[in-house]
Amino acid sequence: MAVVATGVVTGLVGAFLMFVLFSVEHLTFGHSHTGFEYAVVHTARSRRVIALVVAGAVAGVAWYLLRRFTQGERSDVDDAVWNGTGEMSLRRSLGTSLISEVVVGMGASMGRENGPKLMGGASASVLSGWFRLSPAQRRLLVACGAGAGLACVYNVPLGGSLFTAEVLVGAVTLPVILPALVCSGTATATAWVYLSRQPTYLSVPAFRFSLTLMVFSVLAGPVVGIISVGWVRLIGFLSHHRPKGAAAVVVPVAAFAVVGCMGIAYPQLFGNGKDMVHDALVGAGSAGLFAVLFFLKPIATGLCIGSGANGGLFTPTLSTGAVLGASLGLAWSLVWSGSPVGAFAMVGAAAMIGASMQAPLAGLAIVLELTHSGFSVVIPMLAATAGATAVARYVDGYSIYSARLPAEPSY
Repeated sequence: MAVVATGVVTGLVGAFLMFVLFSVEHLTFGHSHTGFEYAVVHTARSRRVIALVVAGAVAGVAWYLLRRFTQGERSDVDDAVWNGTGEMSLRRSLGTSLISEVVVGMGASMGRENGPKLMGGASASVLSGWFRLSPAQRRLLVACGAGAGLACVYNVPLGGSLFTAEVLVGAVTLPVILPALVCSGTATATAWVYLSRQPTYLSVPAFRFSLTLMVFSVLAGPVVGIISVGWVRLIGFLSHHRPKGAAAVVVPVAAFAVVGCMGIAYPQLFGNGKDMVHDALVGAGSAGLFAVLFFLKPIATGLCIGSGANGGLFTPTLSTGAVLGASLGLAWSLVWSGSPVGAFAMVGAAAMIGASMQAPLAGLAIVLELTHSGFSVVIPMLAATAGATAVARYVDGYSIYSARLPAEPSY
């Protein structure tokens, strides 16, 4: 009963937070049915910068006040599951989630899943008290709620379940995966009251297996693994050096302004990177553009996270991997042609997210569910993801979630 209740509440809250996000996007850039990237591209350059400056001001002031007046209250899912008893503050989690969706809707280069993930965990924490669950049961339910939050906003119930098991619990066993499946499935179906039942990325071709793609995947896997280590270390470093005190109000304005200026030339950097992934999957871009976006997207997201903002890392990581795979694939095609650029992008996306999360099963499942495509190239995806994750684990062993945990507040 607690698992099903958590799934229903998480799905409803996830749908509400996406309503907030889409409303802010529409108010800021006129985004409706045209697509976020299209709306940003057709927005005046000055408005792009102003939008990010305002977002930085909103983020700085709002988070400063929230953290000040809720000091001592826990609002981090990873910390609550790994280092605590699963208890989380509902009001602080709600405040953090709303601020996060607002600033991402205004163009901040962070993922949109942070709010639903956080509220899924917080809702589970509250329900655990109502059902009088033990600390171990509460931690598991909080992990299920967090995975369900990611699942419902991206329509990836299997991926969300594996995220719970691999990332948050660290064990793909029946006592873990069964409640995770029920919770993520319930949340995803509940969120359909507002969100689409279609895959996140439409019009992705059904790629075919080829020998050139297979060889590329085997060779690219370790390369992606090393790059993911650099990405994880960057997140860890920035998390350790976040501004404090009065600087936490000022620094986001400056950091977001820099991202806004970057977006004058490359509007793809705005938002979580969803449209950037789609462009790579359908081959809408050149090798040079994909290479530049691969370099700039981590910088843009790093500036936002490092300024003290609280946002998701899933889609920025996914988009970085997709454009990396596309740029490397186009270069590889000059040596050995035979596969479309989208196939290389899909391989790069799965490898990057699997290695950066240290969760290869979740990475593969999420990419397949996001596209409802790629099943014919699952063997190259598996090879690249396994190679990337193994290298990343050997070098460091941290994920984008565990690397920043020591810098997060312990409350």
